[in-house]
Amino acid sequence: MPNALLLYPKHPPTYWGNNYALDLLGIKAAFPPLGLLTVAAMFPSRYNLRVVDLNVTPLEDSDLEWADLAFTSTMIPQRPSLEEVVERCNRARVPVVAGGPHPTTFHEEMEGIDHFVLDEVEETFPTFLRDLESGTARTVYRAPRKPDMSTAPIPRFDLIDMKEYHSMCLQFSRGCPFDCEFCDITKLYGRVSRTKSPEQMVAEFDHLYELGWRGPLFLVDDNFIGNKREVSRLLPVLAEWQKKRGHPYSVFTEASVNLVRMNDLMDDMIDAGFDAVFLGIETPNPKALKKMKKPQNLDTRDENYLFTSVRKIQQKGMMVLGGFILGLDDDDDNAFDAQIEFIQEAGIPIALVGLLTALKGTNLWTRLERENRLLDKPVEIDATALNFKPQMDPTTLVEGYLRVVGTIYDSTLHNYFDRCLTLLDNLNPVPHLYKPASKHLLYLSIMGIRRRLTPHQLPVFSRYIAQVSRSHPRLLPLAIRLAAMGYHCEKLTRQQTALRGFKSYLDSELASFNEVGRRSDAASGVASGLIQETLQRVEVRQRAIPEEFRHTGDGISESLAAFELALRSERQPASPVHLPVAGETAPG
Repeated sequence: MPNALLLYPKHPPTYWGNNYALDLLGIKAAFPPLGLLTVAAMFPSRYNLRVVDLNVTPLEDSDLEWADLAFTSTMIPQRPSLEEVVERCNRARVPVVAGGPHPTTFHEEMEGIDHFVLDEVEETFPTFLRDLESGTARTVYRAPRKPDMSTAPIPRFDLIDMKEYHSMCLQFSRGCPFDCEFCDITKLYGRVSRTKSPEQMVAEFDHLYELGWRGPLFLVDDNFIGNKREVSRLLPVLAEWQKKRGHPYSVFTEASVNLVRMNDLMDDMIDAGFDAVFLGIETPNPKALKKMKKPQNLDTRDENYLFTSVRKIQQKGMMVLGGFILGLDDDDDNAFDAQIEFIQEAGIPIALVGLLTALKGTNLWTRLERENRLLDKPVEIDATALNFKPQMDPTTLVEGYLRVVGTIYDSTLHNYFDRCLTLLDNLNPVPHLYKPASKHLLYLSIMGIRRRLTPHQLPVFSRYIAQVSRSHPRLLPLAIRLAAMGYHCEKLTRQQTALRGFKSYLDSELASFNEVGRRSDAASGVASGLIQETLQRVEVRQRAIPEEFRHTGDGISESLAAFELALRSERQPASPVHLPVAGETAPG
């Protein structure tokens, strides 16, 4: 029987991942690898399967010795970890099969992969396995069409240890009716939202329930309401399922802002156990929204439409998480304060703010290519990296981005807890969504967070907990969960600042070294001494980066290699050389 090793590379730390908050609970990852588990269900029974999620457990040599084949599924941020995985498989002579959104877009640029099974694989994967077994497998397999979702199997959750994850995942639909300029979802999955049947979803809910799962459940649809007719059929069925079992799952998902125009559907979501929804808000700037082809975020009759939408959804009983973008063509110097003001006033505790990225194949990529504004560099996982020429000065843009995240996740968490209180003031505490917890558990949770907070965060946290206890006692469990998430977001902001600060420090050290060299015209012995002194200072600065802030693909090693090469060059440049960020290869 063939041994198939299903490998899921590491995700870098993100605001979405809640890495530091999960550490409080002893949980290793936010979500399981749903794509791989779905593919696992497509293997014939004659295959032996093993899942290794590198976010949960390391890849051991014994895994590679056991494997006849390695299968990977990745998204773009996992690229640095995937490259390490592929290198290890190549050394162990284990053939690698790659799929998922990242290879689907970038397979022509990837090395070390034996076979690519791209796009959605429900129809092509069986063909690939037959060809593989007969020795006729091609290098690339593409799906001839978007498959019917009724062919998607129940994911093999039995292959993982569910206790290692904060939330389980299921998928109801693929595709989105909107075609936002920057988004690649319609390129990957189309504009027709294809769905599973209510019966399929109930079977998947049952499967998780029978395996013992109780807790958060993420429906990973890129736009859960993309097919209003089918989601309206699904929700009453899920509501009945949840009611019969005492609402074992708290459900959250992603949706477009026009959800607010579907009052009955929002009521059905509440009945079905939805307590949170992620919205692609992007920007409060109407001109930028029009340019990015996002009409669902606009209403000519209400200039505060986005704010009104967030507030109405909160008043239904669902917390709103928001995605925001900086670096849009119609952004000016006011964009940064506008983002901060909107996020604070709307009461969006978890705001995922990012710099605009031009993804290959999107309408934005096509336009920027036509305008000769694309940079010849890969899409980075570095939060401050740009792969195109923005209209705004790049330095102003990056500094503005850092000011936004540094303000909404400030070091005292004052602004963060202010947003939490605004949310709680406006959130309808639906009884089956916000269940009470024992005083003992609440006390342990509060003390667990207190032990992790910095001294200047503790007074703000204490006032926050006291105010929630007085004004919203039913929502205290949610308030504590939000506090843990705020701890994560503030710490991740410090991590980003530390890594970027080190790379900026290398630039300044190189500039100083070159200036000394130009002034002194130093002999080789003196120059060698200067190099050693400089490297010693850099080593001290590098050691100051907390080890927990380092991660695969953080760019530190590449930047150091480029820095040392520049120092040892026979002729030093007159100005700092470009130091690579995450994902770039050091010269030489």
